[in-house]
Amino acid sequence: MADTVVAPTEQIYTIPLRVVKGTSKPNRANKAMNEIKKYLVRHMKSEENLIKIDKSVNEKIWEKGREKPPSSIRVRAARFEDGEIQVELA
Repeated sequence: MADTVVAPTEQIYTIPLRVVKGTSKPNRANKAMNEIKKYLVRHMKSEENLIKIDKSVNEKIWEKGREKPPSSIRVRAARFEDGEIQVELA
């Protein structure tokens, strides 16, 4: 068996953000962004500094304000040859 694990180059994920509801209200949107990165690090087998989140994802999280982020979000994650992962709304 090979030692390296090759993750898919492009994938659509539905990321659950329900854990954010247990955080204090002023910190929920920030926590949601951190949860998105953490989820993608785990599923795309990458490092956090290589993940680039598109402006549209940020706007969707902050749409109802910092206290009421969505309970889940659907994103498209694409890995490029240099290892960078671009994340945008699906």
